[in-house]
Amino acid sequence: MGEVGEEAILAAIFPLLPAGAATLLGPGDDAAVVAAPDARFVVSTDVLVEDRHFRRAWSTGYDVGWRAAVQNLADVAAMGATPTSLVVSLVVPSDLPVAFVTGLARGLAAACEPVGAAVVGGDLSGAEQVVVAVTVHGDLDGRDPVTRAGARPGDVVAHAGRRGWSAAGLALATAGRASCALPAAEQDPLTAAYLRPDPPLGAGVAAALAGATSMLDVSDGLLRDAGRVARASDVRIDLDLASFAADAAALVGAARDLRSGPVRALVDEWILTGGEDHGLLATFGPDAVLPEGFRVVGTVLASDGAPRVTVNGSAPAVAGTGWDHFGGSSR
Repeated sequence: MGEVGEEAILAAIFPLLPAGAATLLGPGDDAAVVAAPDARFVVSTDVLVEDRHFRRAWSTGYDVGWRAAVQNLADVAAMGATPTSLVVSLVVPSDLPVAFVTGLARGLAAACEPVGAAVVGGDLSGAEQVVVAVTVHGDLDGRDPVTRAGARPGDVVAHAGRRGWSAAGLALATAGRASCALPAAEQDPLTAAYLRPDPPLGAGVAAALAGATSMLDVSDGLLRDAGRVARASDVRIDLDLASFAADAAALVGAARDLRSGPVRALVDEWILTGGEDHGLLATFGPDAVLPEGFRVVGTVLASDGAPRVTVNGSAPAVAGTGWDHFGGSSR
């Protein structure tokens, strides 16, 4: 990067970035111009820090770009909105190979392309480690946003996407049981789910149209994020662990690779506290027809002094609730 210089780097990146239908003026000026036909826009931001959220020993530039896009796109989807544009600020050391940055641009583009979102600009700077900061915008298309505060007693709790796969993939990588240097198609599916999470982003709008009463992106663990809905809505959520049987079956092999003896506790921990699958957790009225991809995973109950989130009627039998940026271990 230090040998090539900023202008040449930008000239290499810009042609790789996707241009969406809402983009009126893309990269190249002091700011982009994006259409907002709803007269409102949804906005969120997130950051990836090297050795905190990813490691270059495990992740290619493409992987990091993909993850940076997906975790932001999922936040917009969780509001019931359609992602339209991303602004990306990239901080890199001067000795970073240019191929890492062009790979990152390709990863961003690949994650954005299915939802039609554009990367419309950003910033580039230098430091001792890689930092990727993304701001994403979305369009509600005239609908009300789906917040965390609308769950009501009697609602069903539903989930779309995978549970525990990313956590298991991270555990395999940390234990040296997976080769993250392999092409994505040759990687263990769990490792691939950690490096390039693939949530059902279109399910967010579908949930909004189906009358979801609350929704959020499960990025920090099912227990932690269900607790956020429960607190915002002043309700209790009871989860049915058996509803994740398909995920549990996919995780058993990895748990056996990592632990001798019974493995069910580790599988349950990944499902209940693992983060970064970026599936959608939503609540619906008891008579709602759930959109494709959602399955019932629990019930909303009245707040009665019990823990905000229970599993099969009892306090969860796992340690912790999920990822905490100031209390969790590094990636």
